[in-house]
Amino acid sequence: MTQSIIRVHNLAEVNDRQPTFVAIGSFDGVHRGHQLLLQNMVEAAKKEGARTAVLTFFPHPKRVLQNLTGPYYLTTLEDRVTLLAEQGVDLVVTLPFDEEVRHTRAADFVNQMQRYLNMRQLWGGNFAFGYKREGDVPFLRRLGQEKGFSVQLVKEMVQLGDGLVSSSRVRAGLASGDVEDVAGCLARPYHIRGVVVMGDQRGRTIGFPTANLDIWDEQLLPENGVYATYAWVGEQRFIAATNVGVRPTINGGNVTVEAHLLDFTGNLYGQELKLEFIHHIRPEMKFASLDVLKAQIRADVQTIRQQIT
Repeated sequence: MTQSIIRVHNLAEVNDRQPTFVAIGSFDGVHRGHQLLLQNMVEAAKKEGARTAVLTFFPHPKRVLQNLTGPYYLTTLEDRVTLLAEQGVDLVVTLPFDEEVRHTRAADFVNQMQRYLNMRQLWGGNFAFGYKREGDVPFLRRLGQEKGFSVQLVKEMVQLGDGLVSSSRVRAGLASGDVEDVAGCLARPYHIRGVVVMGDQRGRTIGFPTANLDIWDEQLLPENGVYATYAWVGEQRFIAATNVGVRPTINGGNVTVEAHLLDFTGNLYGQELKLEFIHHIRPEMKFASLDVLKAQIRADVQTIRQQIT
């Protein structure tokens, strides 16, 4: 069960100063490496009777500093907060990464965390923060000796198969459609959310009505193709055949996400749908006719029924 979590947008909104263990970073995706760090912090805080907090940033610092464009994020900010709550974190500060924050000196960051959070321990990997990343581990440890906080490093990396879990690996897995490896890195299926909007109704005319999702255009999608997915409508879960792509058979243009929910009848327009990507079925293809496309979708549905229940 996910515990309740307090979320604020700046440190000054925190209205009490109980002793706090703090982790700082982007935590986009909250993958197994992040989870290991947070679980260690939460366990240590419980032993000391301390509160746990995550100071995270939005937009992602790399997106700002490197002028990155296009889809980049592994989770929406709202889902990131939910996932942090699932790790047992008490408080999340979702700090806007703007020019003021970008130019904040590391010592000033520390002063703010001590003033508003009563920070007793600062947790992370081999990290650095503050203007020009001046707040590296040696700097922070020296500052901690002066100001009365300790720096706790979790250097252990999570091994999965032949490689280490990282946000870069998750992004590479999505780019290649390897949603199984992505799920391994996250310890859960990769998911997106979107409100069901009116499409061109073509799926209905060939016997496979689809829910066309209006999704956040900054979240990464798996490589174009057909996927076995779970579609959540509220608390109800359905198996779904989901197409990510440009629909070349009907001369589509923009990338869309369309899910055909198996064994579902009803109207989904205006409802939010959560899609969990379980298996990659095939790449997106252009077919000679709608009849050939229809036959392929029928085969896809049969394959998906065999692969997930």
